[in-house]
Amino acid sequence: MALFEVDGWDLKTNEVAYYDARSAKDQVKKKEQKEKRKEQKKQQKQLKRLKDQREPEPESGSVSEPAQADIPQKKRKTENPSSGPSDVSEPKIERKLTPLQQKMMAKLTGSRFRWINEQLYTISSEDALKLIQEQPQLFDEYHDGFRSQVESWPENPVDVFVEQIRQRSKKPVNAPGGLPGLKNKQVVIADMGCGEAQLALDINNFFAQFNKKSKANHRKSHVVHSFDLKKANDLITVADIKHVPLPDNSCTIVVFCLALMGTNFLDFIKEAYRLLAPRGELWIAEIKSRFADGKGEEFVEALKLLGFFHKKTDDQNKMFTRFEFFKPPLEIIEERKAKLERKHKFIETENEREALENKRSKESEGKWLLKPCIYKRR
Repeated sequence: MALFEVDGWDLKTNEVAYYDARSAKDQVKKKEQKEKRKEQKKQQKQLKRLKDQREPEPESGSVSEPAQADIPQKKRKTENPSSGPSDVSEPKIERKLTPLQQKMMAKLTGSRFRWINEQLYTISSEDALKLIQEQPQLFDEYHDGFRSQVESWPENPVDVFVEQIRQRSKKPVNAPGGLPGLKNKQVVIADMGCGEAQLALDINNFFAQFNKKSKANHRKSHVVHSFDLKKANDLITVADIKHVPLPDNSCTIVVFCLALMGTNFLDFIKEAYRLLAPRGELWIAEIKSRFADGKGEEFVEALKLLGFFHKKTDDQNKMFTRFEFFKPPLEIIEERKAKLERKHKFIETENEREALENKRSKESEGKWLLKPCIYKRR
């Protein structure tokens, strides 16, 4: 039995074994690589555990960034700086689409937009609200596509309405040529089918600057109520625009900017009449191709039967026609009624109003008064 052993000495053969320095070095290197792989696996497990601890994405459709602030600083970095990058988060790989893929993607997006557009024009406002509540992402997809369409237009009707407010604000409220206001001179606007509330944003910015220069900045000079099928931002109230949560005679301007989309859009007009204070104004912009008679005269006559007085039609724009109506005060209504009775036309007008409602009950106005704005399939 050997009393001791010496490294490199073969006791059985009583010879000194050959010492291979290169082999020893390789063994040390293999050991280091093994330790490195072990460390990397540890980091991967740590990363997976951190990902599992992150909160799920919200259901509202918006994509939130990973909650990096909730991860302790020490857990974001590796213990061995020489083993790789200090941040354990996986790098995002951005893949660029080829020109052919981009073309196909644009075609699919366009088809999706046309389908949503057709749905909103060919169903009632009540069904449209249910559709967006069940699939809220459709609202965003539609407005993304609509925004692309408007970019090719010579002008946006929203900008036209905002400019009209700017120009008429130069005159006193309720004065000839000025904006209509309530008894306290406050201008109250209801934007029906507001989309992303661009009208409210632009008007609020304008009045904020206007009131700085005005001596009457101690009170709120205007209010804009924005209504649509989804709350895209804090300015919007979700509602079916045939019935919105505002009291009677509470508004001075009601706007429909390319918003008469449901098959029952005359119900929207009736709601506008309810909302408007006497002498309040109704502003409408609609695509020219929608008018069944080609000019919009039948459309004007239908709104007159619902109680509005026609002020103006502006068809100078290539894409859309603008209309202005106002709600007459009681004294003008009585005067008009007496005038029709003298000409024996009052009963005739009542019969026309009844005939309009009978026609609507048989076939929705979305089929004969304003045609759906449906894009050609490609």
